[in-house]
Amino acid sequence: MAGSYDDRDGMIWMDGKLVPWRDANVHILTHGLHYASSVFEGERAYNGTIFKSRQHSERLLFSGRQLDMPIPWTVDEIEAAKYEVMKANGLTDAYVRAVAWRGSGEDMGVSSARNKVRLAVAAWEWGNYYGDAKMKGAKLDISRWKRPSPETIPVHAKAAGLYMICTMSKHEAEAKGCSDALFMDYRGYVAEATGANIFFVKDGEVHTPTPDCFLNGITRQTVLGMLEERQIKVHERHIMPEELESFQQCWLTGTAAEVTPVGQIGDYNFEVGEMTKGIAQAYEDLVRA
Repeated sequence: MAGSYDDRDGMIWMDGKLVPWRDANVHILTHGLHYASSVFEGERAYNGTIFKSRQHSERLLFSGRQLDMPIPWTVDEIEAAKYEVMKANGLTDAYVRAVAWRGSGEDMGVSSARNKVRLAVAAWEWGNYYGDAKMKGAKLDISRWKRPSPETIPVHAKAAGLYMICTMSKHEAEAKGCSDALFMDYRGYVAEATGANIFFVKDGEVHTPTPDCFLNGITRQTVLGMLEERQIKVHERHIMPEELESFQQCWLTGTAAEVTPVGQIGDYNFEVGEMTKGIAQAYEDLVRA
């Protein structure tokens, strides 16, 4: 499948039924388009099985509640929809996107309580998120934007509005020849990339930012479990940007990113070392088991 995302063959699940891909549309006065009343999940299927699928469905419902936008579908119904979409499109290895939003209705101001919450699920083939950086190490810019305080926005929801600065930062990074950008948080600590969590290695031990103002990713949690099984010491803590110089290895984790080595952040360089390569391979083995 290739071409513009609004002009493809296939089927998309919308509000309980499959519709032709090109007909999966919403009205221009959809509340989610104007006020970011939208939450989503990105998932990957390997050999016909969506990795950590139920956890993603549960987080989608959690995100909806965080935005005062209860999604009128159960985890089981969302699970069935995802697999129905994959079957309808003949996919076994795929990226799966579930998205819920406030639709058009009686409200078109900031308040939208009378507008129906809608849900759609699409799936398509998608290769390495960072292209050949998956092998040789991604290059990251350092964003001028910062991850916000939990007092300003529901930072633990996977909400569309939280990605505005991600798009802006990634565009700026790509213009500089980078794959992605690294955020600091509102206090100045190292946070995450635009769509992935980050890990560092120093003297055989792992350091990763505490996810107290950004998403504690499902892939991140999976990798932490893998490190624990290997009895590798992990420090979840606040990391100052000047510490980047002292780390020897670095990698990103995310459903789209999977486990991607990082070779450079700003002026700091990292080796694609044995621990990084080992965790990346172990994750690949796990998702395809």
